[in-house]
Amino acid sequence: MVKVFQLYSGIFFMLCVPPVLCWGAQGHFAVCKIAQGFLTENAVNAVQALLPDHADGELAAVCSWPNEFRKLMPWNTALHFVNKPDSSCNYEYCRDCPDKAGNIDWCVAGAIYNYTDQLQLSFHKLSTEMNYNLTEALMYVSHFFGNVHQKAFNMLHIYGSAGFLGDAGGNTIIVRWYQNETNLHRIKSSLQKFYNTDLSSLIQAIQIKIAGVWFTDSLSWRNCTPDHVACPNQYASESESSKLACKFAYKDVTQGATLGDDYFLSWLPVVEKRLAQAGVRLAARLNQIFSPQLHQSHKIKCAGTSTYSV
Repeated sequence: MVKVFQLYSGIFFMLCVPPVLCWGAQGHFAVCKIAQGFLTENAVNAVQALLPDHADGELAAVCSWPNEFRKLMPWNTALHFVNKPDSSCNYEYCRDCPDKAGNIDWCVAGAIYNYTDQLQLSFHKLSTEMNYNLTEALMYVSHFFGNVHQKAFNMLHIYGSAGFLGDAGGNTIIVRWYQNETNLHRIKSSLQKFYNTDLSSLIQAIQIKIAGVWFTDSLSWRNCTPDHVACPNQYASESESSKLACKFAYKDVTQGATLGDDYFLSWLPVVEKRLAQAGVRLAARLNQIFSPQLHQSHKIKCAGTSTYSV
């Protein structure tokens, strides 16, 4: 076990701290730091104009703000995740995003649609709504881009889209993590001490891969539905996203199972790639939002439901 963790300690770090923080501040910082490197001049100028003074010009410095605000305003908790039925390995917007009142957009994908609309319409001076806080909209979009990628494989987060409601995101599945008895949800927290938290090394490693072995793939990561300003459903439902919980987190896991190196290493590389995808895609969408061209707003229409605006 020690050899395995030493091998990876220079590259990976613990992305999720106990339940409320999702990726955790480090993961969101990494996503936004990666995105900053791909912003156009127009986007850089627009982002700089919207950032609060305490950010010192760093988008990455405020990408965890929505988690802090969530503690003060729990009404927006549902905007951070997607709830899926038990044992469901696919994502369906009309099934997974309504709230109890039938508002279809009440999930992380719906929030991305709404906040990107706020930014784009205000940037092009087409919004009749004067009460949009565009600084907050920017921070929400940046944060939720991390979440919509993270939720796909943050398999054990109690509110995660890939965790199942019936087992409380893995909390009720008792397993042995090497020699220690715990539950499936807590494994990610118990791993934290084995990671090197040198963010600069991790970010640099991902940037090198984006420019190298992932370069061709990264070009397609930027793509969205033609003329649409946002496409979070694409990110949530893509094959590597919606099925990762079943493929990695829950694979071969039963009550009382003993998990170790094979389990740990099976999903670890996915973390790095999803951070890269989130950063590249966030930059691509901000570049579109703050470009001279107006892009189409797109929302899924579901029968018997209503939309909301945040």
